[in-house]
Amino acid sequence: MMRIILFLATNLAVMLVASITLSLLGVGSYMNSQGMHLGNLMAFCLVFGMAGSLVSLFLSKWMAKKTMGLQMIETPHNAGEQWLLSTVKELADKAGIGMPEVAIFASAQPNAFATGWNRNNALVAVSTGLLQRMEREEVKAVLGHEIGHVANGDMITLSLIQGVVNAFVMFFARIIGNAVDRALSSNSEEGYTGPGIAYYVTSFIAEIILGFLASMIVAWFSRYREFRADQAGADLVNPQAMINALARLQQTYDQPSELNGELVAFGIGGEGKMSALFASHPPLPTRIEALKRRYGV
Repeated sequence: MMRIILFLATNLAVMLVASITLSLLGVGSYMNSQGMHLGNLMAFCLVFGMAGSLVSLFLSKWMAKKTMGLQMIETPHNAGEQWLLSTVKELADKAGIGMPEVAIFASAQPNAFATGWNRNNALVAVSTGLLQRMEREEVKAVLGHEIGHVANGDMITLSLIQGVVNAFVMFFARIIGNAVDRALSSNSEEGYTGPGIAYYVTSFIAEIILGFLASMIVAWFSRYREFRADQAGADLVNPQAMINALARLQQTYDQPSELNGELVAFGIGGEGKMSALFASHPPLPTRIEALKRRYGV
């Protein structure tokens, strides 16, 4: 129920932000009986496309706290929590970013993620399964990987790419819908009198198809920044620890990720099950081989 409420609240926030922005920009309707105003259409699509991504980015840390059942570590209650806090602090200082908030979430699956819109105000969380199944040097390498995501600004960059992709999908879907609607209207005796049902149906179908194809672009960047985060883990800790951590994941990662939404893209493990073109993570053997080639180990 909480996730449904948060989903609805996020979408309302997107609508509100986009509507206010369009109003301030003085962008009018992009559709009338004479046809489409492409300038207004592009502005409409950019505002709505970017608003969705940016609102999700700004709310990402808060959403993670509300949906993942995180146990925030502010004052450590045992030696393990103290080690986790001090290790994150050490890696954050080494990477030149502000100290992230640190949390643990209950999951038998070894995983971790980072989120947050600001590299100096992020959140890093690890699963109980990760802490139980990995040696401390391997956990440290995983933490280095997540700190790498934050230091590289991956959350912001991925959101911007997703926003631009969303905008172009919306733009071309509506152009296709308009073309089909006009083609059907030209065969009628009344001529074109404005957008009809064909416009809305075609735009909807085109947006689904184009969105599916465009997701390959987002997935490509997601895979690319995974290699960079692996390198960050190797540089911040040591290459062999990062390789060992990925090898450990390869041995134990036999279940679907328990992370949800955009957090999946910022987890340490996982790889695509449908197609390599749509996978958010490269295969673990490929990531291990890339580190071995880069560091000669």
